Amino acid sequence: QVQLVESGGGLVQAGGSLRLSCAASGRIFNYYQVGWFRQAPGKEREFVAAISWSGDSTLYADSPLKGRFTISRDDAKSTLYLQMNSLKPEDTAVYYCAAKPVGSGLSSSRTVYPYWGQGTQVTVSS
Repeated sequence: QVQLVESGGGLVQAGGSLRLSCAASGRIFNYYQVGWFRQAPGKEREFVAAISWSGDSTLYADSPLKGRFTISRDDAKSTLYLQMNSLKPEDTAVYYCAAKPVGSGLSSSRTVYPYWGQGTQVTVSS
């Protein structure tokens, strides 16, 4: 299995940027498809983006995330990234990275990801 640890969250003003990181340990990172989810207070955890084991394919949630967030991975560093630009107060949430073994296509469903990090808080002030 793989262990995931997020970092890079914090407080930022609206319009600003943050880059989240998710460091993986355990089994070889490129055995997994990985993604980002987020959960705002009082809301369900929602899909943000996912990336294939090769990095060639990506999947993003529909607007208003698309175009502002970019997912990437560096297998040499066993690290997943989420670059977030033009942040808005409604982006405030705990952001989680998740992993699932390679074997099926990219998925936005949180139920198919068995491995999760502990989350990192992102707060966007207006």
